[in-house]
Amino acid sequence: MALIQGKWVKVDQKGIGPGARSSHAITMVGEKVYAFGGEFTPRVPVDNKLYVFDLTEKTWSVADATGDIPPPRVGVAMAAVGDKIYVFGGRDGTHKELNELYSFDTSTNKWTLLSSGETGPQSRSYHSIAADDQRIYVFGGCGVSGRLNDLWSYDVSEGKWIGFPVPGENCKPRGGPGLASSLGKIWVVYGFSGQELDDVHYFDPVQENWTEVETTGNKPSARSVFSILAIGKYIFVYGGEIDPSDLGHLGAGRFAADGYVLDTEKLVWEKLEDGKNGADEQEHPGPRGWCAYAGGKLNGEEGLLVYGGNSPSNDRLEDIFFFSPAFATGN
Repeated sequence: MALIQGKWVKVDQKGIGPGARSSHAITMVGEKVYAFGGEFTPRVPVDNKLYVFDLTEKTWSVADATGDIPPPRVGVAMAAVGDKIYVFGGRDGTHKELNELYSFDTSTNKWTLLSSGETGPQSRSYHSIAADDQRIYVFGGCGVSGRLNDLWSYDVSEGKWIGFPVPGENCKPRGGPGLASSLGKIWVVYGFSGQELDDVHYFDPVQENWTEVETTGNKPSARSVFSILAIGKYIFVYGGEIDPSDLGHLGAGRFAADGYVLDTEKLVWEKLEDGKNGADEQEHPGPRGWCAYAGGKLNGEEGLLVYGGNSPSNDRLEDIFFFSPAFATGN
C-alpha cells in the first residue's frame, strides 16, 4: 500500500493582512492566496475586503476591487477555476442566509454578480465548495429552514447552475461537511447534523447517482468544519470540530489536530505522520476548526494551505500553515 507522510511548515506573513478570523474562505490562483469574509466576534462579519497574499514575497495586500462587491458575510465558500474566483452564499450581519454567486477576475480585479434570488441553490451558510477544471460544486450547509444535503454545480463556461438528484436518507443534511472532487466523482466526507458524522458518500456526475461507501483502516473520528484536499485518488483531512460546544456557535467546542488520508480506490483510511509529535511540532497548526483552506502549490510542492480558524480557547487565529504530502511505496 502507499505509505503517506507529510510535512507542515509555518508561513511567514508581512504587511497588513486580514488578521485573526474564522468562518472565512480562501482560494489559490497561481502564487497568490485570496481571502474573503469571516468573523472575529462570533456571528459578526468582519469586512468585505478581498485580501491577497503573495506566496513568493510573503506579503499581504488588499485588492483594488471594482464591480459588484459582495457585502460582508460569514460561513462563506470560495473556489477558483482558472484565473477567476467564485464566491457563494454565507450569512450576513443580520444572520440572514445568502445565495448570491459572485465571480472575481484576478486579472482585472472586477467582481461580477452571476446569480441570486430564485436562480441556483437556495440560501445557505457553512456549506462546502469544490471545483474541477470546468465546474464549481456546492453541497449542504445551513439553510433558512434547517440543514441541507443538496448538490449543485455551476458550469463556468456555460454560466448556468445544474441541480443534481438529492442523496438518500443515509446522507443526512449537514453543515460543515468536507467536499472534494477526486477521479471524476464528488465526495462528501463527514459533517454535522446535530451530531458529528463519520460517513462517506460520493456522487457520480456521469451516472447521476449517489453511493454510500464503507471505509476501513485507521478512520478519523467523527468531525465537521475541517480542512480537506484532494490530490489524485487521495483525500486528505485535517483538524475540525469533534465535539460541539454547549454554547453552539458562540463557543469553541473540542477540536482535533490530527490528519488523515483516504484512498478513494481502496476506501482505506490512513493516519498521517505529519510532525505533530516530533521535532517539527512548532511548525504544526495544532487543534483548530472553522479554518479557511485551499489546495495549491508552495515552492513547487502541491499541498494544503490553512489560514486562521478557531482555537480550543475560542480565540480566532491568524497564522498560515502549509502541508505537503510525501508518497512512498511499501508492501
